[in-house]
Amino acid sequence: MGFPGLVFLLLVSLLMTRVLNLPTVSNLRPGAVTLLALVLLLGWDATGGDLVLARLAGTPMGFPLRDNAFLVHVMHESAKNLSWLLVIALFAGIRWPLGILRRLPVRARAQLAFTVLFSVIAVSVLKRASHTSCPWDLKEFGGVASHVSHWAWRVYDGGPGGCFPAGHASAAFAYLGGYFVLRRVSPRAALVWLGVSLAAGLALGLSQQLRGAHYMSHTLWTAWICWVVGFAIDLVAAPRAPRLPAAEPAVLHAGS
Repeated sequence: MGFPGLVFLLLVSLLMTRVLNLPTVSNLRPGAVTLLALVLLLGWDATGGDLVLARLAGTPMGFPLRDNAFLVHVMHESAKNLSWLLVIALFAGIRWPLGILRRLPVRARAQLAFTVLFSVIAVSVLKRASHTSCPWDLKEFGGVASHVSHWAWRVYDGGPGGCFPAGHASAAFAYLGGYFVLRRVSPRAALVWLGVSLAAGLALGLSQQLRGAHYMSHTLWTAWICWVVGFAIDLVAAPRAPRLPAAEPAVLHAGS
């Protein structure tokens, strides 16, 4: 698996240790979801489904929709720009909150904004460390690379690499961590936020898959990574209920 893979597993272990040290329902449920999603993702990787789906959109001559105007200009460029505008709005909202942000204290508003930013950074760092090339780089689709699992960190596939996980999908999945912030003031708003972030991320991921820019696993792992970043930040930054002081033992006086 290599050093990055070991670091990845170590981070997961530290996260779950933190969850177990804070055994509340609000932490245990997302922790269970995190582990279940991890198992399902590893199962998907083992099936080889990435190539099956890629072959539905690709041909030996490449991906016909690679330069599709809607996918390039709307789903890629415009969506990315919109995401960054929302990030700027969240940081501005720390000082000048609007809507649901008004119900959050300053600390929570800052947590929300930085969670989105750190999620994007985490995905970008992993992409730079990855040797996995995109589907449109594969020999099977007119490129030069061979298909190599993204878990084979030290194995080069002959292509440019830098394709795992899916950076573009993080433009939406980075907002998943907002669920942890909003659930403290409005569980319903938190679920709506979560649902919209998931739907938007899957839509962006699918658009890139149709172009040959990513595999399905790239999109799914991006969602999981962004969720874990948001969860980890919440475990560290969320306010804790003060502990009640231990009751002092009663002192018996002589003659009482």
